[in-house]
Amino acid sequence: MSVITTKSTQPSGLSEFWYYFSRNKGAVIGLGIFLLVLLMAIFAPLIAPHDPNVPFDGMQRVPPVWAEKGNPMFLLGTDAVGRDMLSRLIYGTRFSLFIGLVVASLSAVAGVLLGLVAGYFRGRVDTFIMRVMDIILAFPSLLLALVLVAVLGPGLLNAMIAISIVNQPHFVRLTRAAVISEREKEYVVASRVAGAGTFRLMFKTILPNCLAPLIVQATLAFSAAILDAAALGFLGMGAQPPTSEWGTMLADAREFFQSSPWLVTFPGLCILITVLAINLMGDGLRDALDPKLKRS
Repeated sequence: MSVITTKSTQPSGLSEFWYYFSRNKGAVIGLGIFLLVLLMAIFAPLIAPHDPNVPFDGMQRVPPVWAEKGNPMFLLGTDAVGRDMLSRLIYGTRFSLFIGLVVASLSAVAGVLLGLVAGYFRGRVDTFIMRVMDIILAFPSLLLALVLVAVLGPGLLNAMIAISIVNQPHFVRLTRAAVISEREKEYVVASRVAGAGTFRLMFKTILPNCLAPLIVQATLAFSAAILDAAALGFLGMGAQPPTSEWGTMLADAREFFQSSPWLVTFPGLCILITVLAINLMGDGLRDALDPKLKRS
C-alpha cells in the first residue's frame, strides 16, 4: 500500500508579501530607486570622483559637462566655492538616509511605547498622553520644529531631535487605535486568563498584531524626516556648512538661482526623487500588509 504525499501549495509569508507588493508597479520602481540611493550612500567614497569638501582653485561655478564651458572633470559642475557637485550630491545621500533612519526610529520607538501605554491602560493615562499629542499636532510641523531647534540650537543632531518630536504623535495615535481594537479580542482575553502579565500582554500578545500599519507609517516618517531636515537646512537651522546635506546645498546656492541654476536644480531633484521613491514604497507596503486591500 503506497502512501501519496502531497506538497503544500500554501505560499510562504515572504512570497505572499512580494506578490502583493509587486502588483504595485510604482512601489517596485520606488524600491529600485531607493536601493540605488542606498548603494550610493554605502559606497560613496568609491563612487564620488572627488572629495566633497575640497574646493578647486579657479573652478568656481563651472557648469555641467553638457553645457557650454563645461569641464569633463566635473560632470555636474561645481558650486560657488569650487567643490564638485556630483561628489557632494553622492555624499548627501548619506546624511539624508541617516537623518531619515534616526528620526523614523526615534519617532517609532517613543510613539509606539506611548501609544501602547495609552491604549492598554486607558483612563487618565490615556487622556494625558493624547492631550499632549493633540497640543503637538495643533502646531504646523515645520514651525514647531523651527521653534524646537531655535531652543536647542542649530545643528544636525538638534534638528533630528526636533523632527522626531514632531513626527511622534502620528505613531502614538495609530498605535493607540490598534491596541484598543485588539485588547478585548479573544486571544488577548485567553492570554490574560492563562496568567500572562501586563508586559507580556502588551509586548508579546498585542503589539505584534499592530505592526502592519506602523511599518507603513515608518516609511512615511522616513520621507517626511528627509523633507523636514532639508527645510531646516535650507533655513540655516539644520546641518551647517560645509556639510554636503541637500537642504544646506540649496541654501548655499539660492543667491545664484538665476546665474547658475544647476546649483539649485540638482539638490532639489535629489530630494524630490528620494522622497517620492520612499512614498511609493510606503504605498506598496500598505497594499501588501493591509488585509482589506488583499481581498480587493
